[in-house]
Amino acid sequence: MFDSSALLRQRFAALRSTAELFSLRHVKQSHQALSVRRNVAEPPLFSQDEGAMLTARVNGVEAYAATADLSQAGLQRALEQAEALARQIARHSLLDLRNQPVTSARHDHISPNFDQPVPSLADCLGLLAAESASVPKDSRLVDWQASLGLSLVEQTYLNSAGAELRHAQRFLFPGLGVTASDGQDSQSRSLGRDNFGQQGGFEIIERCGLVGAARRVADEALQLLLAPNTPSGPRDLLLMPDQMMLQIHESIGHPLEMDRILGDERNYAGTSFVKASDFGHLQYGSRLLNVTFDPTIGEELASYSFDDDGTPASKQFLIRDGLLLRPLGGALSQFRSGLDGVANSRACGWNRAPIDRMANLNIEPGDQSLHQLIQGIEHGILMRTNRSWSIDDARNKFQFGCEWGQLIENGELKGIVKNPNYRGISAQFWRNLSAVGDRSTFQVLGTPNCGKGEPNQVVRVGHASPACVFRQIDVFGGDA
Repeated sequence: MFDSSALLRQRFAALRSTAELFSLRHVKQSHQALSVRRNVAEPPLFSQDEGAMLTARVNGVEAYAATADLSQAGLQRALEQAEALARQIARHSLLDLRNQPVTSARHDHISPNFDQPVPSLADCLGLLAAESASVPKDSRLVDWQASLGLSLVEQTYLNSAGAELRHAQRFLFPGLGVTASDGQDSQSRSLGRDNFGQQGGFEIIERCGLVGAARRVADEALQLLLAPNTPSGPRDLLLMPDQMMLQIHESIGHPLEMDRILGDERNYAGTSFVKASDFGHLQYGSRLLNVTFDPTIGEELASYSFDDDGTPASKQFLIRDGLLLRPLGGALSQFRSGLDGVANSRACGWNRAPIDRMANLNIEPGDQSLHQLIQGIEHGILMRTNRSWSIDDARNKFQFGCEWGQLIENGELKGIVKNPNYRGISAQFWRNLSAVGDRSTFQVLGTPNCGKGEPNQVVRVGHASPACVFRQIDVFGGDA
């Protein structure tokens, strides 16, 4: 852990610069992906990457240069390139950053149980093979897969104001999926659609319930194959956390990213229906909606102490009692917009500059158990596990599909239905939020593959949520 920090400090101290501020962000990452499909181990995938980003501020203008050459000469060369670029773009600059605050903090952030070893490659493959082998022998079960991804990230941020911020993090991504087919229809069921990613050690495997899940997941795929199609029409909708995750991500997370609101993403990933003037004024959802940027839940994927620009991270309400309060905007976007944001300037690696990204974006628990949520629904449907999504460029009109549906009539769960889908308009949908589950329904989830930016950046994002009920939502089946 932090094996390269001493050498980095030594080389950073030896750098020569005329910039009023300069920094180094070193990132070392390794990844492995294991999979057993239909009882056959697939070739393991391994990757490793290491490099540094040098940033220079010259007369209030910042520029950067990245390098995989971590020698003294390589770092010095990259810093000089950053300085030269800052001078070249000065006449085109729209911002003077001389008065932007600079951190001098020193801090270490370490994933929970980082010091505990994980099982060997052979043991991990053995676990996946055992789970794969437990899928029942049924000719209708045509495909199944158990998988495990593991990532290690070591990052060090140093600047000329004396800051030293280090992160050592481990991420695990267990997955399980089964597909059933009768020759005319096919249905898939998964363990969260690979969205059980968390930070920490092998305790994540136990928390996600991977071991012993294959038989249940296979049975659910067969049940879906035999189930009728989801009926169409307005119904109350009970979304479980593994679908709430996608709902939060697409219809709250991306619309609130400040660089998108300012127009930076317009030509690539779209804009936002939210305007800068909406903060403090827009009733985004019902009074039951409380949304936080929360980097303090240790096991959640995007928990950290400081973001990649060196801004200290703390829990902040983005939406309280349904009222929109602040954007997902890091230090630069806050400087540009004049709005209070959060510490969410993040980069996917050493050769990308930090931009506004979702991190841990959560819905705070309410006061109802799952039983109470169901009891409160006269005519509705429960949906789990996203399988398809579509949303417009402004992150406003959406249509989402789930793997699992179950009808609710007069406060009781009834029959299973397949191909459950629903659609709506973001703010209107959240204003229909009528009940929020308590802590017993709350689940910490996360995805490794949120893409954004040019050049593209794929980052880890955490979402934690209770189960939630929405009134009179347009629901439809696969043939609608």
